[in-house]
This record gives sequence, C-alpha cells and structure tokens, in this order.
Amino acid sequence: MARPHILIVSPASARENNGNWQTASRWMRILAGAGRLRVAVAQDWTQAEAAPDLLIALHARRSATSLAAFADACPDRPSLLVLTGTDLYRDIHQHDDTGAGARASLDLATALVVLQPQGLDELEAPARAKAHVIFQSAPALRAARTHADRCDIAMIGHLREEKDPLTLMRAAALVTAPAARLLHVGGALDPLLGEAARATQAATPRYRWLGALPHMPARRLLRRCRAMAICSRMEGGANVIIEAVTSGVPVLASDIEGNRGMLGEDYAGLFPLGDAAALARLIDRVAADENFHRKLLRQCAARRRLFAPGRERAALLDLVDNLLLRNP
Repeated sequence: MARPHILIVSPASARENNGNWQTASRWMRILAGAGRLRVAVAQDWTQAEAAPDLLIALHARRSATSLAAFADACPDRPSLLVLTGTDLYRDIHQHDDTGAGARASLDLATALVVLQPQGLDELEAPARAKAHVIFQSAPALRAARTHADRCDIAMIGHLREEKDPLTLMRAAALVTAPAARLLHVGGALDPLLGEAARATQAATPRYRWLGALPHMPARRLLRRCRAMAICSRMEGGANVIIEAVTSGVPVLASDIEGNRGMLGEDYAGLFPLGDAAALARLIDRVAADENFHRKLLRQCAARRRLFAPGRERAALLDLVDNLLLRNP
C-alpha cells in the first residue's frame, strides 16, 4: 500500500527563517520521521499539481488560495490549517479585502490548530469545534555560564511592525543597570525599522543590533543571556519563547493573549504592550534582583513540560492519523 502523501504549504521559506518556517520544517521532520508518510513542503499548491492525501496549510490569509484550490479539487480529502498570530489577532476579524480570504479558510479547513489555548477564544463556535491546541516544542539546551560583569538581554525576531522592535530600542535608553546589554537579532524587513536600529545603536551603546542570524547560532546566543525580551503586538505561539524556556532563559514578554497563553496568566515577567519604561524596569530588576530572576526561572521551568518534543510529536501524529482515516 502506498504511503499517504502530506503536503505542508508554508508561505515562509527557509531563506526567511521566521517562526512559520520553523513550524513547517519541524512538522515535516516529525511526520517524515514516523516512517509511514511521504511529506513535502511547498510555498503553495495548485490544481495543476498532484493532489496530496492531506494538505497542511500555515497561515489562513497567505495560504488561502492553496486551501481554496484544494477544497475545490479534492472535496473529500482532509485539510489542516495552522493559525498564526496575524490570523488570530487580526485577519480573521476583518470582513473587507484586508482579510484576503482568512475567514473563508476557517470554513474550508477540515481541522484547525492553534498553538496555545488562548487562541481558541478568538474563534467563533463552528471554528472552535474543529480546533485543536498543539504546543510547539524545541530540544532542551543547557543554559550557558554567563559573565559575572555582563547582563545580556536578547530579542530575537525580524524587524517588522508586528514584533514592535521600537519598544526594545526605546527601553535601551531607559535601562540603568551598568552591566545590561540589549542584543537584537533579526533582519530589517521594514527598512525604516532598520534605520531606527542603526540610530539607536549609535546613540545608546548598550543596544547592539546583530542583524539576521541562522537558527542555531541564534539559539546559542540566547542560552548565554540573562533573559529574553519579546515585545510583539500579536503572537500565535512564539517559537522564541519555547526556545528560551527550554534553554533555561527567562522571558520578559508583552502582555498579550498569545504570550499569556504560552507563559501563564500569573507570569511575573509581563509588561504592558508598547511600554518601554516598564520593560526597562524589568530589565533592571532582572539584572539586580536575584530572587526575581529565580522566580522567573521557576515559572518558566513549570511550563517546560508543555514544550517537550515528544508531546508535540504525539499530538501532531494523532491528529494527522485521525484526519487520514477520513480518506483511507
């Protein structure tokens, strides 16, 4: 019997090296590693191509054309839609062309995946009924020994409006801890934000913009840091939070639904969205208050089991097996 063919449609590519690509590439490895499935990744699917037995689409808006073509050509074959932060917290709530098919994608997909439980709250009842929560994962890395005279805070994410990099740049001028350095990793997808990063680096020596780094060098840098900052305006379930937690690095996070869903409602390292002064105070506290730093470490450690690779693998394979049973 031929092995079922699964196609993962990911508008993001390896060259972009963003969270959506990390999800697509990791899920390909998980599914292919099961040994009984044929798995490929592509940026789209058209009816001119061979139809997979299961289509997995990342991003309701950017994969809307592929999902609609598959539903039209193969109405009896299942599809799975993974909802990103911009899907959940912007596009599916827009009824005009700016949503560009995101709402239709919710109806067309056989099943939906959200990457943290608070994502379910954004869905209306019919969509919520076919939605599943699957936490993403990352292999654990042991935290590296840090320099006693240095307090590095990393922010990892490309410079674009949704990640709100300006909050970190503004915080750099407000931090008072002498040992604090703010290390910003990410390519300038918005040229104006790249200009702001260069200007901040020139004016504020503690801020360093390192540009884009490959995935593993970025992880190795992260594990040497005292903490990681994430300032995003919207997140579906940030890979960088998982990579920090599984590296023993606490997180300072904007107080948005996606980050609370990952870190917990009572997490002590949250700051109001866009509040650079509040982020600067957290950085100063992490640098100076060992008890506070240990509290964040304990809270992150309590979430680590959610991000275990075996847990993600079991949940994904169970869902895929059940979807394929609909079209044996």
